[in-house]
Amino acid sequence: MLLKIYNDSPSNRNIEIVVDIFNKGGVVIFPTDTIYGIGCGIRQIKAVNRIAMIKGLKKDHTNFSMIINNMSMLSGFTKPIPNHIFRLIRKNLPGPFTFILDASSSVPKIFQSKKKTIGIRMPNNKIISAIIDELNTPILTTSIKDDDEVVEYTTDPELIYDKYMKMVDIVIDGGYGDNEASTIVDCTSGVPEILRQGKGILEE
Repeated sequence: MLLKIYNDSPSNRNIEIVVDIFNKGGVVIFPTDTIYGIGCGIRQIKAVNRIAMIKGLKKDHTNFSMIINNMSMLSGFTKPIPNHIFRLIRKNLPGPFTFILDASSSVPKIFQSKKKTIGIRMPNNKIISAIIDELNTPILTTSIKDDDEVVEYTTDPELIYDKYMKMVDIVIDGGYGDNEASTIVDCTSGVPEILRQGKGILEE
């Protein structure tokens, strides 16, 4: 299914359709403030397996992140965050950043790997924020990449649907996406380090 949702005013009915799919263990492709992402509920193990299969990767080698829409959602998934790191994250989110943090003991069970860290995203996008509001839980996500060596990310949701319609349960058409990924910031050492400069300039 290709479902149109407007970022300026997400339809409650359409948001509920997507949330129902997440709750039933479905796999969803959705817009963010950078590139389109593919994701599922954080405790839907079969859906995690599907996403890894779609990307052609083992679960241990798939760079999953967690999308939240408020800072309180971090509790239970990360180890205690130093005050200066917490202020940095709060200053830059919502925005086009992935912050790498030390994971709490509950995360390996969700991600089915031996990961000691977790990527945190809070996109500046009303559609995904409304979905998480309704779910009342974070979403597990990874980026969708294009097979084309020249075009790294597909930005047209209709083209994304053409490619993935038989592999996922729903593609949200939230308008054209960006072709630049998020900036990745590793905070695990206590000194923020940019691992990948993408969209957005980190404010310290």
